Amino acid sequence: MPVNLSPLDEYPIHQAPLPLTWPTTSDRNFYDRSYFNVLDREGRFMALTGVGYYPRLGVKDAYFVIRRGDMQTALHLSDAIDDDRFHQNVNGYRLEVIEPLQQLHLTLAQTEGISADLTWRGLFPAALEKPHEMLTERRVTLQACRFAQVGSWEGWIDVDGERLEVSHDTSVASRDRSWGIRPVGEAEPTGRPDASFAGMWWLYLPLAFDDYQLFLILQEDSGGHRSLYDCTRRWRDGRIEQLDGVRATIDYRTGTRIPRGAHVEFMNRAGDRIQLDVESKLFAPIAFGSGYGGDSSWAHGSWKGGPFAERVSFDLTDPEVMARAPFSLIDHVGKAVCTEADGTVREGAGLFEHGVIGPHHPSGFSDWTDAAARAPLQ
Repeated sequence: MPVNLSPLDEYPIHQAPLPLTWPTTSDRNFYDRSYFNVLDREGRFMALTGVGYYPRLGVKDAYFVIRRGDMQTALHLSDAIDDDRFHQNVNGYRLEVIEPLQQLHLTLAQTEGISADLTWRGLFPAALEKPHEMLTERRVTLQACRFAQVGSWEGWIDVDGERLEVSHDTSVASRDRSWGIRPVGEAEPTGRPDASFAGMWWLYLPLAFDDYQLFLILQEDSGGHRSLYDCTRRWRDGRIEQLDGVRATIDYRTGTRIPRGAHVEFMNRAGDRIQLDVESKLFAPIAFGSGYGGDSSWAHGSWKGGPFAERVSFDLTDPEVMARAPFSLIDHVGKAVCTEADGTVREGAGLFEHGVIGPHHPSGFSDWTDAAARAPLQ
């Protein structure tokens, strides 16, 4: 079977004795994907979007999710994969790299009533995150490399003729590029049931302040053991400051697992205590249309028979719809206040992503259906 070359093979950037479009692993779950959010600082609307390539499945796809008012609307696009990764596109969805790691141009031609033209600008340099791995008793379920960046957008989003203006002053955003192995495509036969996943608690805060960007990643199992932890403050002058001793208190809406906000305490290497308070201005469950875990409407990498587009909507006032929200992560427009030990206060904003999937005993959730009666201490 022939292996195709791509324009990238002209460049001395190979890391294995293979063309660049040919992954070194034969795992069907290899993926290469971008994620973006568009966060209106006042919480009037938010959007989640991304494009992904799945070489072992022969598929490329994209999604565009918009939360306005009580409705969350998703556009799904899919097609057969191609070998020109310089020009990322899925039907009318296009992502152009203007200046690597700094400026991007995302356009969506009018499809099912939705279109967009947005230019990304990084506010700080992109940061490589720690490797992320999750294992079951029989296989690797997640093994990914990822970099992240905070920034802002300029442009517009149009939904059924309603133009949502986006500017660098009114928006804040985060993005990430990740590649590796994670479940994609149609569901695989399970064989003997694997009961090794017993719950996950997750907190991800990529935040932008005037002088620095702050990244906090926490993942815990049902007993509170941290399997992933990273907390750094990256200053505009180039300093990278490791922050330790992180303790997070999540303030949940009564009767739900949806947070109103978070209170985080940590300290720098000098031992000075720092406090971070994050308020949710608007939220969007990522399993409602974006294709991530728990999404019943869409799965990344699924073959749709060729060029494909569909639009789905979710009424966030419908109790049956919202009953599925605890089984996914939830993205929020986050308003942040950071207070230093000397009393200095800085205001910022960015993504507030949180989820409690299954039991998490430190938070008081003993099974898959518990809801918060009060704000538990993490």
